[in-house]
Amino acid sequence: MAGRKAELHYLEQCYHQSGNQLLVLYGRKENGGDEILQEFCRGKKSFYYYAPETSAQAQLRRMGREIAACFQTTLTEESYEHYFKRVKSGDASKLVLVIDEFQHILKKDGTFLESIVKLKDKKLYPGPVLIVLHSTSVSWVEQEMMQAFGASGKKVTDVTKIKELRFLDLVRAFPAYSMREAVAAYGVIGGAPEYMRQWDGEKSVRQNICDLVLARDGFLHGKAEEAIKSELRELSVYHAILEAMAAGNRKLNGLYQETGFSRAKISVYLKNLMAFDVVEKVYSFETGGWQNAQKGLYQIKDAFLNFWFKFVYPYLSDLRRLSPEEFYEKHIGAGLEPYLKRYFVKVCMEYLELQDLVHKLPLHIHKMGTWVGKKGNIDIIAQNSVRENLICLCSWDEPEMTFEMCQELFASMEQAKITANYYYLFTARTFEEKLVKMVSGDSRIVLVGMGEA
Repeated sequence: MAGRKAELHYLEQCYHQSGNQLLVLYGRKENGGDEILQEFCRGKKSFYYYAPETSAQAQLRRMGREIAACFQTTLTEESYEHYFKRVKSGDASKLVLVIDEFQHILKKDGTFLESIVKLKDKKLYPGPVLIVLHSTSVSWVEQEMMQAFGASGKKVTDVTKIKELRFLDLVRAFPAYSMREAVAAYGVIGGAPEYMRQWDGEKSVRQNICDLVLARDGFLHGKAEEAIKSELRELSVYHAILEAMAAGNRKLNGLYQETGFSRAKISVYLKNLMAFDVVEKVYSFETGGWQNAQKGLYQIKDAFLNFWFKFVYPYLSDLRRLSPEEFYEKHIGAGLEPYLKRYFVKVCMEYLELQDLVHKLPLHIHKMGTWVGKKGNIDIIAQNSVRENLICLCSWDEPEMTFEMCQELFASMEQAKITANYYYLFTARTFEEKLVKMVSGDSRIVLVGMGEA
């Protein structure tokens, strides 16, 4: 499975361990946890059950029917304990038992968890078993699950979050794309496997946006509202906050002035959005110039939601009135390039991480981040364990990276009160000839032309 070797390797390791294991896997629906599990189960003795939202009794009967069909057995009572006595691999191999969206059972029937624990402890099925509980309810898993588990939480072998794919995985998925096209696609759909499958790498980014996002029958046309609605209520409030944030209001006070909601109310809703992985708080890299850094900043974390609330949601009347191509020209075309700068910085961070893995950087990265100042920013600060710094400048939509841009970086470093042991200068286009000559021979400075990658 493309881009999911690490997750599949992890599951295989658990499978081959002796004894029984109880794993919890979770992540947003778009990240494809269910597909990872289907791939993992291929060729193994397994039982997979998807738990829909229904009553406790209907859920119990539904699983009973599927247990009976899968294992060709007759059930004499309706209980999870009885069901798990009937599961079997048929030989000495380990059985894989997957319960998808398990929270829909656990919230309504405490006997389910009791029976899962007994199964793990070999009190029901005597053979080896790997139990995988999967959920797409990120906020519930991270905030409520362990309380719901109670003392049984000690029986959980591991809890693993399935995250979106990396930029490198997107590049591999669309080999015909140039670096700039790949960054543009990444800025629209992020690394969500579900969205990447719908994206046509043989078409331009513009055409994909028109076909998938702007067209009424496009796969992504209603996905933003659908994603929020799946976990959150009072959509009108969340929509207003996200639209204001996408428009550049990144502080609590700016959101208050734009939406009219009280600061206390906005804080609660931001907390919910962060729990759902939609919004994140921006923390500047810790430097000596803390008083010059901006604090209390928020941004939309999810790439597609950011794109939707930046370019589409504010103009829903035009979305219905104009053709997709007309809408793109009017509301997206001119603003897309500056919007993508943030995603180019993420791409450069991933480049550094990969270089670090193969020991091709002048220092080993201990931590990495950005610095957002009241006067100027530093795109990337990578620091090792003895606080040596690699400072990066990322030029995305400028025609060329110039020495003047480097001087602006130096000014920001003064504000941040940080020095550099090394510099990496990234550009998606070209370097000014004057800059190339000035840094030639200086081993501390590396020029990285990402447009050629």
